[in-house]
Amino acid sequence: MSKPIRFNAFSMNAATHQSPGLWRHPRNTSVNFNRLSYWTALARLLERGGFDALFIADVLGVYDVYQGSPEAALRGGVQVPVNDPLLIVPAMAGVTEHLGFGITFSLTYEHPYPFARRMSTLDHLTDGRVGWNIVTGYLDSAARNLGLARQLAHDERYELAEEYLQVLYKLWEKSWDDDAVVRDRASGVFVEPARVHPIQHAGEYFQVPGIHLSEPSPQRTPVLFQAGASARGQRFAATHAECVFISGPTQTVLRRYVEGIRQATQAAGRAQDKVLIYAQALLIVGQTRQAAQARLDEYRQYVDIDAALALLSGWTGIDFSHLQPDDLIEYIENDAGRTALAAFTTSDPDRRWTVREAAEFISLGGRGPVLLGSPGEIADQLEAWLDATGIDGFNLTYAVVPDDLQAVVDEVVPELQRRGRYRTDYAQGTLRHKLFGQGDRLPAEHAGRLVQV
Repeated sequence: MSKPIRFNAFSMNAATHQSPGLWRHPRNTSVNFNRLSYWTALARLLERGGFDALFIADVLGVYDVYQGSPEAALRGGVQVPVNDPLLIVPAMAGVTEHLGFGITFSLTYEHPYPFARRMSTLDHLTDGRVGWNIVTGYLDSAARNLGLARQLAHDERYELAEEYLQVLYKLWEKSWDDDAVVRDRASGVFVEPARVHPIQHAGEYFQVPGIHLSEPSPQRTPVLFQAGASARGQRFAATHAECVFISGPTQTVLRRYVEGIRQATQAAGRAQDKVLIYAQALLIVGQTRQAAQARLDEYRQYVDIDAALALLSGWTGIDFSHLQPDDLIEYIENDAGRTALAAFTTSDPDRRWTVREAAEFISLGGRGPVLLGSPGEIADQLEAWLDATGIDGFNLTYAVVPDDLQAVVDEVVPELQRRGRYRTDYAQGTLRHKLFGQGDRLPAEHAGRLVQV
């Protein structure tokens, strides 16, 4: 039996996420991102389409690498203004029953103690439908505004992340016994003190002696997403991640990432099928291929290449204003997003990219492929990409909201269901149980369950 295809939607609490310039399109409602009704409508749509989750990106800085200034990013609305991704989740959870929420949060700039409580709160309020996309950051502008001269070195950020996760695991998994909250009205005991334990964490980066402030939530630890595909990022994912998000412009790039993640997971002592891998893609759907091509041509009229270069410069840490459009992009080791730069340099030895080609490519849908055609043709391509690369599903971005995702829900999903490659209903339970079918908690062999206090 063929492996089922999974969908997440990939969005951001901003007017522009992965398609710079498309906010100007007359049908694009992403400019309403400040309104709860925008997000509740999106959540209802995705649940109707059987999506696993809404995966919400985030940054804590501005894209100011290009031309040494944030002007291009501000002018083009490149992921700025951007609002907090956590605060919109309860409203979306209130109008849905099954949809999960993968929330990006950069651990580099906030102590784990208050973050642990916020995630536990969200897990309670959503009945266990929360996931956390673990990121370490890649923008120096974020570090500067949080009191540092620059961000930590790439691998040091992962060392900090390792200890950050240890603190969180201790708080989420070990601080409260399952039966700590008794709510005994007769005796007047709400919590049995002997069943709540201080974690006594004393490490290189963090000192956390006390107890977790929240009682155990449905999942205790949220589903753990991770998006780093560098060598260090893959080792981190092999230990911690339950779902991995990857981006790449070709099947060769994605296949190499998948093979690296699977091998690292096995080397870490975990079964390879314990990690679901989603790849980014933009689907342009029409009744015919010609209609889809016409829609793509229409979208290209709104592309902002200067804004795309600001986005690409921020991702890679390279100021592309110093290069000519036809210059080949070379890999340079730095402390920005190594995976983004590798996608256009070393990850596919058969493909070399010029600055112009890379900017044009990411201007619609980011670093993933653009697949276009009729619903049947799109389904053929999704099957081919999944079968050729070994991914488990797709993180679907958009150019225009709600058109692109609505076309997927109304036309592509039914076609995949007819082929037996997409679920027809949700399982009951938490996000983790829906994804893996093995209960609400982290697996017994996961590092989070094995942590010692």
